[in-house]
Amino acid sequence: MHIHSTHADGLATLTIARPDKKNALSAAMYEAMATAIVAAQADAAVRALLIAGQPGVFTAGNDLGDFVAHPPSGEDSPVFHFMRALAGFEKPVVAAVCGAAVGIGTTLLLHCDLVYVAEDARLAMPFVSLGLVPEFASSLLLPRLIGRVQAAEKLLLGEAFTGREAVELGLANKALPAADVLGYARQIALRFNQLPPGAVLASKRLLRAESAGLVDATIRAEARVFMEQLRSSEAKEAFAAFFEKRRPDFSRL
Repeated sequence: MHIHSTHADGLATLTIARPDKKNALSAAMYEAMATAIVAAQADAAVRALLIAGQPGVFTAGNDLGDFVAHPPSGEDSPVFHFMRALAGFEKPVVAAVCGAAVGIGTTLLLHCDLVYVAEDARLAMPFVSLGLVPEFASSLLLPRLIGRVQAAEKLLLGEAFTGREAVELGLANKALPAADVLGYARQIALRFNQLPPGAVLASKRLLRAESAGLVDATIRAEARVFMEQLRSSEAKEAFAAFFEKRRPDFSRL
């Protein structure tokens, strides 16, 4: 399995481990992550969750071959199980990001409480270029976090940005040399063992109270449009161009 889930010292760690495919996510991997997150929520010994990739890559986003073969068809699809599990996770979530974080590799960070990135990490949300739309409530959360005009640049144009820029925008807490990211993020996550768990949970709940209902509604609204666009001629051309290793041509659509 390409998702490794471990639990030690009060910390649940979820590691994406498919380096030969740049940690691209399949439907089975989404389901495995959802299952691990739900288990961490139910385990009273878990004080925090750490999400990490490999030293050179966080995740390249969806495995497009698997995505085309098994597209999300509704709210019971594995990707939405994962989204609901992470968005609803009540304990602190810490992310360690090195290398590429593409698509959902970036939008999932909006649902983490603390984000640590490599200085040279490359984050991007190229949904529009694939004929698709933002997902995982990014159309709601990203403008709130970094401002409307910056969010438009990242979501409409799909502009990539570095780990240093992620910190400047307010999307990440700290940028570090790549070799230091995982260790530092783990050290931070372990600090929750020394804090009163009830106060931590209540504080996270208060931090997210204003947007909790909106996040769920936005995930659902985005999903409806996303699945409509997935069936569009634009998406078909974009995906065909990707597999044929050519530039897409939207001029005749």
